[in-house]
Amino acid sequence: MTQSPRISFEFFPPQTLDASFRLWDTVQALSPMQPEFVSVTYGAGGTTRKLTHDAVATIQRNYGLNVAAHLTCVDATRAETLEIAAAYAEAGVTEIVALRGDAPKGAQRFSPHPEGFASSVELVEALAQSGKFKIRVGAYPEPHPDAAAGASDVEWLKRKIDAGASSALTQFFFDADTFFRFRDACAKAGITAPIIPGILPIISWEGARKFALRCGTAVPKRLDEAFTRAIADGREELYALAQCTALCDRLIEGGVDDLHFYTLNRPEMTREVLRALGVQPKIALEKVA
Repeated sequence: MTQSPRISFEFFPPQTLDASFRLWDTVQALSPMQPEFVSVTYGAGGTTRKLTHDAVATIQRNYGLNVAAHLTCVDATRAETLEIAAAYAEAGVTEIVALRGDAPKGAQRFSPHPEGFASSVELVEALAQSGKFKIRVGAYPEPHPDAAAGASDVEWLKRKIDAGASSALTQFFFDADTFFRFRDACAKAGITAPIIPGILPIISWEGARKFALRCGTAVPKRLDEAFTRAIADGREELYALAQCTALCDRLIEGGVDDLHFYTLNRPEMTREVLRALGVQPKIALEKVA
């Protein structure tokens, strides 16, 4: 029998009261799975810095989960960014997901602050020098929208690992072979750090498709057609569960030990996929034992 994968989850900080309830419902629903860690994102352009910090501190304090806080280079000086990192350390956070970050709202491309970090590599170097954090970074199995060439995503990841990152979380993808090709290219480039595939359980195909096109994730024609048929037949949720479970199964069969789920603060589909994979709530099992 294939061993169950180690799992982790991504949440995003709430900006409204309803969203706040949804976040805490999601954390409560998924925390019994005892993930290796959970991450909390920044909003686009770093717009949720304080909300992210508050969410991280609350999850750390109230749920006992290992929280990896996102930190970006957007619209902040080096001193301001490192001050945020120091505040995380003071709150007991020992892991950071270090990212360049997306362009601020209204901007076409990322442009570094005149006194800020110009890239995620510079941010990783500074965090590594502090000695306070385990550093995770982003990875892109398909070309990043700002990438100059196909190989540059692998080269850029190697620079981040060499700068002090210990593992990478990938952008989501729809085809397991996309991940396997990227993993092989990284190994060929001398990258030995773990590369954890990012999984997007599909709540709405229309929303997932738009998200994919925006971040450079290829949408296979077969998947588009299958979802179109499933939606017409009223089976979108059932097909989404089957699709995500099959993707995870294929990754596990290909030697993947860790899966990182982008929950979108909607726990139901993630929980159903985990159940299909045989991942059980550990707290519940302990009570039965």
